Amino acid sequence: MLFLVRMDVNIPHDLPPEQANEIKAREKAYSQGLQRDGRWPHLWRVVGEYANYSVFDVASNDELHLLLSQLPLFPYMKLQVTPLALHPSAIA
Repeated sequence: MLFLVRMDVNIPHDLPPEQANEIKAREKAYSQGLQRDGRWPHLWRVVGEYANYSVFDVASNDELHLLLSQLPLFPYMKLQVTPLALHPSAIA
C-alpha cells in the first residue's frame, strides 16, 4: 500500500541544542534504514519549510502507523497521511 505523508516538524525552541542534534541524528539513521529496505522509497523537502513529503510503501495502515510513531522526531511532528491508489491514466 502506498501512502503520501506530509511531515511538518516543530522542535521547541527551548530544547537544548545537544538534545535536538541527538534526536536528529537518530531520525536520520532510522529514516535511512527504512529507505534502504524499500518502505520509504521517496523523501522530498518542502522548500522554505521544516517539512517534507514522503511516500511510504507498506503492507497496512497499522504498519505505517508503527513506522511513523517510532520516528525520533514524532513528538514534534504534525502529520498528514493520504492513501494512494493507481491512476488509470498512469503509464507506469
